[in-house]
Amino acid sequence: MEAKIDINCDLGEGIGIDAELMPYLGSCNIACGGHFGDKSSMSETIVLAKKHNVKIGAHPSFPDKENFGRRVIEISNSDLHQSLYQQLSEFKQICEEQNAKMHHIKLHGALYNLAACDAEIAALALDVFAQIQPDVKIYVPYNSAIALLADDYFPVVYEAFADRSYNADLSLVNRSHENAVITDKKTAFEQVSSILKTNKVKTIDGQQVTIYAETFCVHGDQPNALEILKYLHQCL
Repeated sequence: MEAKIDINCDLGEGIGIDAELMPYLGSCNIACGGHFGDKSSMSETIVLAKKHNVKIGAHPSFPDKENFGRRVIEISNSDLHQSLYQQLSEFKQICEEQNAKMHHIKLHGALYNLAACDAEIAALALDVFAQIQPDVKIYVPYNSAIALLADDYFPVVYEAFADRSYNADLSLVNRSHENAVITDKKTAFEQVSSILKTNKVKTIDGQQVTIYAETFCVHGDQPNALEILKYLHQCL
């Protein structure tokens, strides 16, 4: 197993324990105001990431704070483009004010899942990224629509989830399913370990499916996030 594994976490989402989570991370994804956040929360989280030498990422989403960005909403492509541009422009400006570098971009929630399977939405998002910062790294799921499109234009970093269950097509199990979120620290570690050692993940129906990952996400808003991060840090 590699000596150093990148673990990332979605932060700046109002959960109140970012300072406790940050020491166990290699990179973080900071809410840009679409599903959560404002200038103040973005700035505070960037300062915290700099303090712990954690790589800073933007985490834009559908402009939908009501549903925390976890539902696909009715929005025109032009309005979505404008929203993503606004979210990322503001985030980049705050990074510059804090003398911080935006290391990567990772879409959030329903938009992340949609861009994984919808090439049109993936292309729209990538167009915004190119306008904001052409050399930025993109955290994307393996073998997804956005990964395939981004590969020719951006440094692509494959991401997998330590705390989410997978379907056979490598989509994430819908959160309405009782086993969608992995809350047990040992189960989370076993999933990460399997992907690292065998490039396979056990799906919700028991299959072993090929997957590659260079960074692993633990959701900051899940109840056992800190416990899982500490255990992954200890074991890896």
